[in-house]
Amino acid sequence: MQPPAFSKAFLYRWPKRGWARRRLWRRVRVGIGRILMPWDGNAAPHWHQISDFGSNPGRLALRVFQPERAMAPGAPMIMLLHGCLQTAEEFAISGGWVEAATRHGFVLLLPEQTAANHQARCFSWFNDADTSRGQGEVLSLRQMIQAALRRFRADPERVFVAGLSAGGAMAAALLAAYPESFAAGAVIAGLPVGCAGSAGEAWLRMHDAGPARLSEIEWAERITRRVAHRGRWPRLSIWHGDADQVVDPGNGENLVRQWTALHGLDLGKVTEEQVSPGVIRRRWGDGAAPEVEAWRIAGLDHGFPVSSDPARRRPASQWVHRAPVDATDAIFRFWQ
Repeated sequence: MQPPAFSKAFLYRWPKRGWARRRLWRRVRVGIGRILMPWDGNAAPHWHQISDFGSNPGRLALRVFQPERAMAPGAPMIMLLHGCLQTAEEFAISGGWVEAATRHGFVLLLPEQTAANHQARCFSWFNDADTSRGQGEVLSLRQMIQAALRRFRADPERVFVAGLSAGGAMAAALLAAYPESFAAGAVIAGLPVGCAGSAGEAWLRMHDAGPARLSEIEWAERITRRVAHRGRWPRLSIWHGDADQVVDPGNGENLVRQWTALHGLDLGKVTEEQVSPGVIRRRWGDGAAPEVEAWRIAGLDHGFPVSSDPARRRPASQWVHRAPVDATDAIFRFWQ
């Protein structure tokens, strides 16, 4: 018996490439989830304090912002890591992330460093015991993600992390420790993985990016020797102001070397464009969805760039600065 014509047509349309098949299966799972999974999303914006997410070896706190628009099963999920002397809520609001979550209907995970761990509330991005897979702060962050995926029924293939300064360096370390858990990330005014192994060395690297003598492969090996990963590495958006007085902008360049090498990309094969006066974006990899991008903003000091449009009013914050480009909007587009 011959199969029905529609069955043949379906088979002919079945994607041949692995990434296309995975994308199709994800859409099928999301559709089934929306039909079968009950959802009890809140009708009003809600801030949760969650403590029962795991053993929490890094002794971190967790806040969650759940927008008014109930998040359907299969929506993306974003983790946001604050900088030193910030609170998670302050960064989320002043950086425009709460605004974006409200507009697009996704949940924000907001881990927070405690004063008991660090007086200035900096994440311990330089400490091997806190950045190695299965240990310390990165394990606490992974436990938060796993618990939130169950609680909010988000899409495990669309989990993202962004961080500023020490939070940016920790975001890079988290991506390196658990690459299978993330689709992409963003590091703003941060540092590459493995550039420091103590608080003293971290202070030195913040003021002098060195060692510029390392090749791209050597930078990548500072990650690959920590974790055996055979799959695809998360895509990464890198941001730095060229007037940063706290974290040497050379750290952003070393981060570019590190992540282009992880993706097997030729550093010299770059697409560069001037997005606006003083704002340069470089891209490596697929033109439609590059694996790595790097933004350089002239005159920007240490902090997170947000739109200078007066119509977009956001609360003032010490480490959030007006700029010709809005990082939250641009990162969200990069993550797609």
